[in-house]
Amino acid sequence: MDILRMTELYKRFGDQEVLRGLTLSVPEHSIYGFIGKNGAGKTTTMKMILGLLKADSGSIVVHGEPVVYGQTSTNQYLGYLPDVPAFYSFMTAREYLHFCGKMTGFKKAEGEARSQELLELVGLGDEKHRIRGFSRGMKQRLGIAQALLNRPKLLICDEPTSALDPVGRKEILDILVAAREQTTVLFSTHILSDVERICTDVAFLNNGVVEIQGKLSDIKTRYRSREYCIETENEEDLLALRQAFPAMKPLDQNSLTFCEDALSPFDALRFVSDKQIPLRKLERMEPSLESLFLEVAQK
Repeated sequence: MDILRMTELYKRFGDQEVLRGLTLSVPEHSIYGFIGKNGAGKTTTMKMILGLLKADSGSIVVHGEPVVYGQTSTNQYLGYLPDVPAFYSFMTAREYLHFCGKMTGFKKAEGEARSQELLELVGLGDEKHRIRGFSRGMKQRLGIAQALLNRPKLLICDEPTSALDPVGRKEILDILVAAREQTTVLFSTHILSDVERICTDVAFLNNGVVEIQGKLSDIKTRYRSREYCIETENEEDLLALRQAFPAMKPLDQNSLTFCEDALSPFDALRFVSDKQIPLRKLERMEPSLESLFLEVAQK
């Protein structure tokens, strides 16, 4: 089942057309990476999902209910973490979650229990300092806890790791993986290594439309490279291969690449066997998200 469906979304600001028929489906209990360069329309799309921005045309459905601008009934199914979350800095993390719980309608005991559960999840269970002293990473973790407070069906995170150091990024990504047990996660980013680390599904946004979307494993299979990499033990054998097969191109010190269209890997293996050349590896090169992203972004 799809927790979120967007169909033919259009949005224009003045003479700038930001979305041009965006269509996207997010499966339930996935970790969905919404990929696009800065200014691609990711934040605009998320504001539309939240009912904070009106689409010029198109439809958005969350958990089977249509999203209507200005009427936020579908937000009961959503949790949202902006790229720079804001808090009452004089509160502690626990006080802030208790406050949010009261606004959500939790009874005192229920709110305290849920707050403790979430603080443990995000690694702030023993934190007693006031929020004004929190690092950027701690604020992001508290923001995730607040966004999960009402047990949303869909957790939306806008660039949650963009300003964090490697340790902070890993912590946030680990929390999002853990949160998948409770909800579906949609997060926008341009940090492709984060997507490859945790995402089950992805969508590439470019020029206001989704160019590629689906399960990450399926996308890598669909765009499977026809290039191979061959690595030898020494430079002499590398030179022998290059002389025998001009289609092979240097990759690094002991590696060559070649395209299946120009050279059969079986011909290369036959030569290696006849000449008894020891190999370190011969493998098909898997497409990287970076190469796919650059291909999409250059359209």
